[in-house]
Amino acid sequence: MARLKEKYLGLKSELQADLEIKNPMQIPALDKVIISVGTGFAMKDNKLIQNIEDTITKIAGQKASTVIAKKSVAGFKVREGMPVGVRVTLRGEKMYNFFDRLVSIALPRVKDFRGVPRNGFDGRGNYNFGLQEQLIFPEVSYDSITQIHGMNITVVTTADSDKAAFTLLEKMGMPFTKGSN
Repeated sequence: MARLKEKYLGLKSELQADLEIKNPMQIPALDKVIISVGTGFAMKDNKLIQNIEDTITKIAGQKASTVIAKKSVAGFKVREGMPVGVRVTLRGEKMYNFFDRLVSIALPRVKDFRGVPRNGFDGRGNYNFGLQEQLIFPEVSYDSITQIHGMNITVVTTADSDKAAFTLLEKMGMPFTKGSN
């Protein structure tokens, strides 16, 4: 069992008391983690898109897929069928392993890191934040990178409010910024 999942199972009673939940089935939990990269800068370069896909696959521990444009958008010079992004959705054991590596290894490696912003909640208990570069993950070798790119990470929880999701993520070790921002 993943280390973070064991920690979560130990935190369930504490979460239930903190959030004043009567039914133990309503205790918030992690549902899935989505890692996505927009590749607008590399739409015409298949080698670069393949490199991004390989990098995200290494980071996630699961095969990433290329997202293809469904419609043509003239303003963005996008044609139907062009690759516009790379994404991977993690659930279960892989999700807990990735979240543990993100919180304990990758985020502390960010230069001048003061925590992830508190305002990334969407009103439904999900949390979004972006990373500037993929090199903070130890799985990525500097020599295999052709271009530095950022990524968006979405943490989907079963919480029904931002307060419950914030409490869950904070207790699981997510380093939020200090203050009320």
